Amino acid sequence: MTIDIDHRRVLIVDDQSTRAHHLIDALGMDAFEFDVANEVPDLQGALGPDSPWDCVLCNAGLINVSWASVRRAMRNFDVQVPVIVVADEQNVDSMKTALGLGATDFFVKPHARPGLLKRSIERCVNHRYLQRELKASKEDVERSNTELRHSLRVLEQDQQAGRQVQRALLPSGALHQGDYWFSHTIVPSLYLSGDFTDYFSVGEDQIAFFLADVSGHGSSSAFATVLLKNLFARKRSDFLRRGDHSVVSPKDMLELANNELLELAINKYATMIVGVLNFKSHQLTYSIAGHLPHPVLLDENSVRYLEGEGPPVGLMRDARYTQHEVVLPEHFVLALLSDGILELLGNGNLIEKEASLLSLLEGPLESPRSLATRLGLEAVDPNHLPDDVAALFITRGFS
Repeated sequence: MTIDIDHRRVLIVDDQSTRAHHLIDALGMDAFEFDVANEVPDLQGALGPDSPWDCVLCNAGLINVSWASVRRAMRNFDVQVPVIVVADEQNVDSMKTALGLGATDFFVKPHARPGLLKRSIERCVNHRYLQRELKASKEDVERSNTELRHSLRVLEQDQQAGRQVQRALLPSGALHQGDYWFSHTIVPSLYLSGDFTDYFSVGEDQIAFFLADVSGHGSSSAFATVLLKNLFARKRSDFLRRGDHSVVSPKDMLELANNELLELAINKYATMIVGVLNFKSHQLTYSIAGHLPHPVLLDENSVRYLEGEGPPVGLMRDARYTQHEVVLPEHFVLALLSDGILELLGNGNLIEKEASLLSLLEGPLESPRSLATRLGLEAVDPNHLPDDVAALFITRGFS
Protein backbone atom coordinates (compact mmCIF):
# COMPACT_ATOMS: atom_id res chain seq x y z
CA MET A 1 0.00 0.00 0.00
CA THR A 2 1.48 3.33 -1.03
CA ILE A 3 0.68 6.18 1.35
CA ASP A 4 0.99 9.54 -0.30
CA ILE A 5 1.39 11.67 2.82
CA ASP A 6 4.15 13.82 4.24
CA HIS A 7 3.77 12.84 7.89
CA ARG A 8 5.10 9.29 8.51
CA ARG A 9 6.58 9.12 11.96
CA VAL A 10 6.92 5.95 14.04
CA LEU A 11 7.98 5.57 17.67
CA ILE A 12 9.79 2.38 18.73
CA VAL A 13 9.69 1.73 22.48
CA ASP A 14 12.49 -0.67 23.38
CA ASP A 15 14.91 -0.65 26.29
CA GLN A 16 17.53 -2.29 24.06
CA SER A 17 18.67 0.37 21.61
CA THR A 18 20.66 -2.08 19.49
CA ARG A 19 17.63 -4.33 19.06
CA ALA A 20 15.49 -1.32 18.04
CA HIS A 21 17.94 -0.10 15.42
CA HIS A 22 18.38 -3.62 14.09
CA LEU A 23 14.62 -3.71 13.54
CA ILE A 24 14.71 -0.34 11.75
CA ASP A 25 17.45 -1.63 9.43
CA ALA A 26 15.48 -4.81 8.73
CA LEU A 27 12.38 -2.81 7.80
CA GLY A 28 14.27 -0.61 5.35
CA MET A 29 11.51 2.00 5.34
CA ASP A 30 13.60 5.03 4.38
CA ALA A 31 10.56 7.22 3.75
CA PHE A 32 9.52 6.86 7.39
CA GLU A 33 10.99 8.69 10.36
CA PHE A 34 11.73 6.41 13.33
CA ASP A 35 12.24 7.60 16.88
CA VAL A 36 13.56 5.27 19.57
CA ALA A 37 12.77 5.54 23.29
CA ASN A 38 13.53 3.12 26.11
CA GLU A 39 10.33 4.16 27.90
CA VAL A 40 7.28 6.41 27.52
CA PRO A 41 6.74 8.52 30.63
CA ASP A 42 3.82 10.42 29.06
CA LEU A 43 1.44 7.85 27.60
CA GLN A 44 -1.24 10.41 26.73
CA GLY A 45 1.28 12.56 24.88
CA ALA A 46 2.43 9.53 22.88
CA LEU A 47 -0.91 7.85 22.19
CA GLY A 48 -3.47 10.63 22.53
CA PRO A 49 -5.10 12.82 19.83
CA ASP A 50 -2.21 15.32 19.80
CA SER A 51 0.57 12.72 19.49
CA PRO A 52 3.31 13.56 16.96
CA TRP A 53 3.55 9.87 16.01
CA ASP A 54 1.46 7.89 13.57
CA CYS A 55 2.27 4.49 14.99
CA VAL A 56 3.99 3.03 18.07
CA LEU A 57 5.99 -0.21 18.04
CA CYS A 58 6.40 -1.59 21.54
CA ASN A 59 8.58 -4.54 22.51
CA ALA A 60 6.73 -6.91 24.82
CA GLY A 61 9.97 -7.80 26.61
CA LEU A 62 10.50 -4.42 28.27
CA ILE A 63 12.11 -4.73 31.68
CA ASN A 64 10.81 -2.84 34.72
CA VAL A 65 7.45 -2.05 33.07
CA SER A 66 4.15 -2.64 34.86
CA TRP A 67 1.77 -3.51 32.02
CA ALA A 68 -1.17 -3.35 34.41
CA SER A 69 -0.28 0.28 35.22
CA VAL A 70 0.05 1.05 31.52
CA ARG A 71 -3.36 -0.48 30.87
CA ARG A 72 -4.99 1.56 33.66
CA ALA A 73 -3.35 4.76 32.43
CA MET A 74 -4.63 4.20 28.89
CA ARG A 75 -8.20 4.02 30.16
CA ASN A 76 -8.04 7.67 31.23
CA PHE A 77 -7.69 9.20 27.75
CA ASP A 78 -8.72 8.69 24.15
CA VAL A 79 -6.11 6.44 22.51
CA GLN A 80 -5.71 7.57 18.91
CA VAL A 81 -2.33 6.14 17.85
CA PRO A 82 -2.24 2.48 16.74
CA VAL A 83 0.10 0.25 18.76
CA ILE A 84 1.94 -2.77 17.32
CA VAL A 85 3.54 -5.15 19.82
CA VAL A 86 6.63 -7.17 18.86
CA ALA A 87 8.30 -10.00 20.77
CA ASP A 88 11.51 -12.01 20.44
CA GLU A 89 9.84 -15.29 21.39
CA GLN A 90 6.33 -16.64 21.08
CA ASN A 91 4.79 -16.39 24.50
CA VAL A 92 1.16 -16.64 25.58
CA ASP A 93 1.63 -14.03 28.30
CA SER A 94 3.12 -11.58 25.81
CA MET A 95 0.14 -12.05 23.50
CA LYS A 96 -2.27 -11.49 26.39
CA THR A 97 -0.37 -8.31 27.26
CA ALA A 98 -0.69 -7.10 23.68
CA LEU A 99 -4.42 -7.82 23.61
CA GLY A 100 -4.86 -6.07 26.95
CA LEU A 101 -3.19 -2.98 25.56
CA GLY A 102 -5.52 -3.00 22.58
CA ALA A 103 -2.69 -3.68 20.15
CA THR A 104 -3.47 -3.52 16.46
CA ASP A 105 -1.03 -6.34 15.62
CA PHE A 106 1.35 -8.74 17.33
CA PHE A 107 4.55 -10.00 15.68
CA VAL A 108 7.06 -12.61 16.85
CA LYS A 109 10.63 -12.22 15.56
CA PRO A 110 9.72 -9.42 13.12
CA HIS A 111 13.34 -9.32 11.86
CA ALA A 112 12.79 -12.64 10.15
CA ARG A 113 9.82 -11.53 8.07
CA PRO A 114 9.90 -7.72 7.99
CA GLY A 115 7.46 -7.48 5.06
CA LEU A 116 4.44 -8.34 7.20
CA LEU A 117 5.40 -5.73 9.80
CA LYS A 118 6.03 -3.13 7.08
CA ARG A 119 2.53 -3.59 5.70
CA SER A 120 1.06 -3.40 9.21
CA ILE A 121 2.96 -0.14 9.89
CA GLU A 122 1.74 1.30 6.59
CA ARG A 123 -1.86 0.38 7.47
CA CYS A 124 -1.51 1.98 10.90
CA VAL A 125 0.06 5.15 9.50
CA ASN A 126 -2.68 5.37 6.88
CA HIS A 127 -5.31 4.91 9.61
CA ARG A 128 -3.71 7.68 11.65
CA TYR A 129 -3.57 9.90 8.59
CA LEU A 130 -7.29 9.38 8.00
CA GLN A 131 -7.91 10.22 11.66
CA ARG A 132 -6.02 13.48 11.25
CA GLU A 133 -7.90 14.26 8.05
CA LEU A 134 -11.21 13.58 9.77
CA LYS A 135 -10.24 15.75 12.72
CA ALA A 136 -9.07 18.56 10.42
CA SER A 137 -12.27 18.29 8.37
CA LYS A 138 -14.37 18.39 11.52
CA GLU A 139 -12.48 21.45 12.74
CA ASP A 140 -12.92 23.10 9.33
CA VAL A 141 -16.65 22.35 9.41
CA GLU A 142 -16.96 23.71 12.95
CA ARG A 143 -14.97 26.81 11.99
CA SER A 144 -17.08 27.27 8.85
CA ASN A 145 -20.26 26.82 10.88
CA THR A 146 -19.05 29.41 13.39
CA GLU A 147 -18.26 31.84 10.58
CA LEU A 148 -21.59 31.04 8.91
CA ARG A 149 -23.52 31.65 12.13
CA HIS A 150 -21.70 34.96 12.53
CA SER A 151 -22.44 35.91 8.91
CA LEU A 152 -26.08 34.95 9.37
CA ARG A 153 -26.31 37.11 12.51
CA VAL A 154 -24.78 40.04 10.62
CA LEU A 155 -27.10 39.43 7.66
CA GLU A 156 -30.11 39.20 9.95
CA GLN A 157 -29.12 42.45 11.64
CA ASP A 158 -28.71 44.08 8.22
CA GLN A 159 -32.06 42.71 7.09
CA GLN A 160 -33.73 43.97 10.25
CA ALA A 161 -32.17 47.40 9.77
CA GLY A 162 -33.24 47.36 6.12
CA ARG A 163 -36.75 46.42 7.14
CA GLN A 164 -36.91 49.38 9.50
CA VAL A 165 -35.75 51.66 6.70
CA GLN A 166 -38.27 50.20 4.26
CA ARG A 167 -41.09 50.49 6.79
CA ALA A 168 -40.12 54.12 7.35
CA LEU A 169 -40.60 54.71 3.61
CA LEU A 170 -44.17 53.39 3.67
CA PRO A 171 -47.02 55.79 4.36
CA SER A 172 -47.04 56.62 8.06
CA GLY A 173 -50.74 55.86 8.36
CA ALA A 174 -54.10 56.25 6.72
CA LEU A 175 -54.67 59.29 4.51
CA HIS A 176 -58.00 61.13 4.69
CA GLN A 177 -59.11 63.60 2.02
CA GLY A 178 -62.72 64.65 1.59
CA ASP A 179 -64.87 61.52 1.68
CA TYR A 180 -61.93 59.23 0.88
CA TRP A 181 -59.63 57.10 3.00
CA PHE A 182 -56.38 55.44 1.91
CA SER A 183 -54.87 52.65 4.02
CA HIS A 184 -52.48 49.77 3.46
CA THR A 185 -51.16 46.45 4.77
CA ILE A 186 -47.77 44.83 3.97
CA VAL A 187 -46.89 41.27 5.04
CA PRO A 188 -43.32 40.39 3.93
CA SER A 189 -42.28 36.76 3.51
CA LEU A 190 -38.74 37.83 4.47
CA TYR A 191 -37.41 40.75 6.49
CA LEU A 192 -37.35 42.83 3.32
CA SER A 193 -40.20 42.97 0.86
CA GLY A 194 -40.46 43.32 -2.88
CA ASP A 195 -44.00 44.64 -2.43
CA PHE A 196 -44.48 48.33 -1.83
CA THR A 197 -47.20 50.95 -1.85
CA ASP A 198 -47.45 54.69 -1.42
CA TYR A 199 -50.07 57.42 -1.59
CA PHE A 200 -49.82 61.17 -1.18
CA SER A 201 -51.64 64.42 -1.94
CA VAL A 202 -50.83 66.29 -5.13
CA GLY A 203 -52.09 69.83 -5.44
CA GLU A 204 -55.42 70.82 -3.95
CA ASP A 205 -57.73 68.03 -5.10
CA GLN A 206 -55.75 64.97 -6.14
CA ILE A 207 -54.13 61.95 -4.52
CA ALA A 208 -51.55 59.89 -6.39
CA PHE A 209 -50.91 56.29 -5.41
CA PHE A 210 -49.22 53.12 -6.60
CA LEU A 211 -48.81 49.47 -5.69
CA ALA A 212 -45.65 47.66 -6.90
CA ASP A 213 -44.63 44.03 -6.82
CA VAL A 214 -40.93 43.65 -7.64
CA SER A 215 -39.70 40.30 -8.92
CA GLY A 216 -37.84 38.09 -6.44
CA HIS A 217 -37.29 38.65 -2.74
CA GLY A 218 -34.77 40.14 -0.39
CA SER A 219 -32.40 43.07 -0.57
CA SER A 220 -32.24 43.64 -4.33
CA SER A 221 -36.04 43.63 -4.65
CA ALA A 222 -36.35 45.96 -1.67
CA PHE A 223 -33.77 48.26 -3.26
CA ALA A 224 -35.96 48.49 -6.37
CA THR A 225 -38.91 49.55 -4.21
CA VAL A 226 -36.76 52.36 -2.79
CA LEU A 227 -36.02 53.49 -6.34
CA LEU A 228 -39.74 53.59 -7.14
CA LYS A 229 -40.48 55.49 -3.93
CA ASN A 230 -37.78 57.99 -4.84
CA LEU A 231 -39.10 58.37 -8.39
CA PHE A 232 -42.61 59.28 -7.22
CA ALA A 233 -41.22 61.62 -4.55
CA ARG A 234 -39.10 63.43 -7.17
CA LYS A 235 -42.01 63.80 -9.53
CA ARG A 236 -44.23 65.08 -6.76
CA SER A 237 -41.59 67.70 -6.05
CA ASP A 238 -41.37 68.53 -9.76
CA PHE A 239 -45.14 69.05 -9.81
CA LEU A 240 -44.97 71.50 -6.92
CA ARG A 241 -41.84 73.38 -7.99
CA ARG A 242 -41.73 73.14 -11.79
CA GLY A 243 -45.29 72.47 -12.89
CA ASP A 244 -44.31 69.00 -14.20
CA HIS A 245 -47.55 67.03 -14.39
CA SER A 246 -46.01 63.55 -14.83
CA VAL A 247 -46.98 62.50 -11.32
CA VAL A 248 -50.69 62.92 -12.14
CA SER A 249 -50.35 60.89 -15.33
CA PRO A 250 -50.24 57.17 -14.45
CA LYS A 251 -49.01 56.07 -17.89
CA ASP A 252 -46.19 58.64 -17.82
CA MET A 253 -45.09 57.43 -14.38
CA LEU A 254 -45.02 53.84 -15.60
CA GLU A 255 -42.85 54.83 -18.55
CA LEU A 256 -40.47 56.66 -16.22
CA ALA A 257 -40.35 53.68 -13.84
CA ASN A 258 -39.67 51.38 -16.78
CA ASN A 259 -36.71 53.48 -17.93
CA GLU A 260 -35.21 53.85 -14.45
CA LEU A 261 -35.31 50.12 -13.71
CA LEU A 262 -33.71 49.34 -17.06
CA GLU A 263 -30.97 51.92 -16.48
CA LEU A 264 -30.32 50.51 -13.03
CA ALA A 265 -29.47 47.14 -14.65
CA ILE A 266 -30.18 44.96 -11.61
CA ASN A 267 -32.25 42.42 -13.59
CA LYS A 268 -35.38 43.32 -11.71
CA TYR A 269 -38.82 44.07 -13.08
CA ALA A 270 -42.01 45.08 -11.34
CA THR A 271 -45.71 44.81 -11.91
CA MET A 272 -47.49 47.99 -10.90
CA ILE A 273 -50.83 49.74 -10.56
CA VAL A 274 -50.56 53.53 -10.65
CA GLY A 275 -53.51 55.82 -10.12
CA VAL A 276 -54.63 59.37 -9.45
CA LEU A 277 -57.86 60.14 -7.61
CA ASN A 278 -59.55 63.51 -7.92
CA PHE A 279 -61.55 63.65 -4.70
CA LYS A 280 -63.61 66.62 -5.88
CA SER A 281 -64.70 65.24 -9.26
CA HIS A 282 -64.62 61.68 -7.89
CA GLN A 283 -62.76 60.51 -10.97
CA LEU A 284 -60.15 57.77 -10.83
CA THR A 285 -57.45 57.60 -13.50
CA TYR A 286 -55.23 54.54 -13.47
CA SER A 287 -52.82 52.38 -15.49
CA ILE A 288 -51.78 48.76 -15.06
CA ALA A 289 -48.33 47.33 -15.80
CA GLY A 290 -48.64 43.55 -15.94
CA HIS A 291 -50.14 43.37 -12.45
CA LEU A 292 -52.38 40.57 -11.24
CA PRO A 293 -54.85 40.56 -9.72
CA HIS A 294 -56.39 43.68 -11.22
CA PRO A 295 -57.88 46.26 -8.86
CA VAL A 296 -61.13 45.04 -7.31
CA LEU A 297 -63.96 47.55 -7.04
CA LEU A 298 -66.60 46.72 -4.43
CA ASP A 299 -69.77 48.79 -4.30
CA GLU A 300 -73.24 48.18 -2.90
CA ASN A 301 -74.34 46.28 -6.01
CA SER A 302 -71.37 44.34 -7.33
CA VAL A 303 -67.77 43.17 -7.03
CA ARG A 304 -65.65 43.39 -10.18
CA TYR A 305 -62.15 43.70 -11.52
CA LEU A 306 -61.18 46.92 -13.24
CA GLU A 307 -59.89 46.42 -16.78
CA GLY A 308 -56.40 47.27 -17.99
CA GLU A 309 -53.23 45.78 -19.37
CA GLY A 310 -49.61 46.61 -20.13
CA PRO A 311 -46.13 45.07 -19.74
CA PRO A 312 -44.30 45.06 -16.39
CA VAL A 313 -41.82 47.88 -15.91
CA GLY A 314 -38.12 47.05 -16.28
CA LEU A 315 -38.50 44.42 -19.00
CA MET A 316 -38.48 46.20 -22.36
CA ARG A 317 -37.49 49.57 -23.69
CA ASP A 318 -40.06 51.86 -25.28
CA ALA A 319 -42.89 50.15 -23.39
CA ARG A 320 -46.13 52.09 -23.61
CA TYR A 321 -49.07 52.13 -21.24
CA THR A 322 -52.73 53.12 -21.45
CA GLN A 323 -54.88 55.05 -18.99
CA HIS A 324 -58.40 54.26 -17.85
CA GLU A 325 -60.93 56.48 -16.14
CA VAL A 326 -63.68 55.55 -13.72
CA VAL A 327 -66.21 57.74 -11.95
CA LEU A 328 -66.41 56.37 -8.44
CA PRO A 329 -69.71 55.67 -6.63
CA GLU A 330 -70.67 57.28 -3.35
CA HIS A 331 -70.04 54.17 -1.30
CA PHE A 332 -67.27 51.75 -2.34
CA VAL A 333 -64.02 49.98 -1.52
CA LEU A 334 -61.23 49.71 -4.08
CA ALA A 335 -58.75 46.94 -3.22
CA LEU A 336 -55.31 46.81 -4.81
CA LEU A 337 -53.57 43.52 -3.96
CA SER A 338 -50.23 41.98 -4.85
CA ASP A 339 -50.19 38.48 -6.34
CA GLY A 340 -49.06 37.05 -3.00
CA ILE A 341 -52.75 37.09 -2.04
CA LEU A 342 -53.40 34.44 -4.67
CA GLU A 343 -50.96 32.09 -2.90
CA LEU A 344 -53.26 32.16 0.13
CA LEU A 345 -56.25 30.92 -1.86
CA GLY A 346 -55.16 27.27 -2.07
CA ASN A 347 -54.77 25.19 -5.21
CA GLY A 348 -56.13 25.93 -8.64
CA ASN A 349 -55.10 27.82 -11.73
CA LEU A 350 -54.96 31.60 -12.04
CA ILE A 351 -58.51 31.95 -13.39
CA GLU A 352 -59.90 29.83 -10.56
CA LYS A 353 -57.97 31.80 -7.93
CA GLU A 354 -59.13 35.14 -9.33
CA ALA A 355 -62.72 33.89 -9.22
CA SER A 356 -62.17 32.72 -5.62
CA LEU A 357 -60.87 36.15 -4.70
CA LEU A 358 -64.04 37.83 -6.02
CA SER A 359 -66.19 35.32 -4.14
CA LEU A 360 -64.25 36.00 -0.98
CA LEU A 361 -64.88 39.74 -1.29
CA GLU A 362 -68.57 39.46 -2.12
CA GLY A 363 -71.12 40.51 0.44
CA PRO A 364 -71.89 43.64 2.42
CA LEU A 365 -69.32 46.42 2.19
CA GLU A 366 -66.95 46.37 5.11
CA SER A 367 -64.07 48.44 6.37
CA PRO A 368 -60.56 47.71 5.04
CA ARG A 369 -59.61 46.10 8.34
CA SER A 370 -62.57 43.71 8.09
CA LEU A 371 -61.67 42.93 4.49
CA ALA A 372 -58.05 42.25 5.47
CA THR A 373 -59.31 39.84 8.12
CA ARG A 374 -61.61 38.18 5.57
CA LEU A 375 -58.64 37.78 3.23
CA GLY A 376 -56.60 36.20 6.01
CA LEU A 377 -53.98 38.96 6.18
CA GLU A 378 -54.38 39.47 9.92
CA ALA A 379 -53.65 35.84 10.83
CA VAL A 380 -51.05 34.90 8.21
CA ASP A 381 -47.68 33.66 9.51
CA PRO A 382 -44.87 35.47 7.64
CA ASN A 383 -42.51 32.54 8.34
CA HIS A 384 -44.71 30.25 6.23
CA LEU A 385 -45.66 32.77 3.57
CA PRO A 386 -44.52 31.77 0.05
CA ASP A 387 -44.65 35.34 -1.24
CA ASP A 388 -44.96 38.91 0.00
CA VAL A 389 -48.49 40.27 0.29
CA ALA A 390 -49.38 43.93 -0.09
CA ALA A 391 -52.80 45.53 0.02
CA LEU A 392 -53.87 49.12 -0.64
CA PHE A 393 -57.46 50.02 0.19
CA ILE A 394 -59.26 53.15 -1.05
CA THR A 395 -62.68 53.72 0.44
CA ARG A 396 -65.50 56.24 0.24
CA GLY A 397 -68.53 56.41 2.48
CA PHE A 398 -66.83 55.01 5.58
CA SER A 399 -66.54 57.26 8.62
